[in-house]
Amino acid sequence: MVQRKPGALRNGAPFTELPKSFRRLQQILLKRAGGDREMADILALVLHHDEHLVEQAVREAIESDIVSKTHILNRLSRLLDTPLPAALTPPPALTLSEEPTANTERYDRLRGASHVG
Repeated sequence: MVQRKPGALRNGAPFTELPKSFRRLQQILLKRAGGDREMADILALVLHHDEHLVEQAVREAIESDIVSKTHILNRLSRLLDTPLPAALTPPPALTLSEEPTANTERYDRLRGASHVG
């Protein structure tokens, strides 16, 4: 609903009960042209992502003094990134006994004389 009527953000009763970070974001964005649309899009993020992560992304953006939809999406993306798993150590049976050498001549022999040189 808000995405279709972003003007409702200014006077809508449900928006008086927003968390403090969202209210601060609303104050900042509604001063800009198109800010109501950005605010509506940011609020819509909670439909697809954990509300606490969206709120954290909003807080981080406000603290960095770079408040925009793009920046909040970037912050949220970083929060959603799963950490890389720890490096595995292969069992001794899978350890290389002889390191491979880079030998491009092998590929030249496979191609034969059919290449243009």
